Amino acid sequence: MVLDFLRRLFGGGRSADAPDPSSGIEYKGYRILPLARMQGSQYLTCAIIEKDFPDGPKRHELIRADTHTSPDDAKAFAVQKARQVIDEQGDRLFR
Repeated sequence: MVLDFLRRLFGGGRSADAPDPSSGIEYKGYRILPLARMQGSQYLTCAIIEKDFPDGPKRHELIRADTHTSPDDAKAFAVQKARQVIDEQGDRLFR
């Protein structure tokens, strides 16, 4: 169900913009799944930030206007920005 939602959101199957659970990293109790969404000939910075709570997991979609020429660059920048957002907002992300 979640993967179907993400496929619809990001436009299809396993491309550079589909989340790869094995590429996720742990940071201060959060999971960061970096994405690279195609926009024209560039890649947008995107990530999914997740955290488990007693009432179940919650997620936040981080989408920035920053563009990159390669999906790897977009994903690396997404991890950096996700860490920054976690440091600044913490659990307030999930309001």
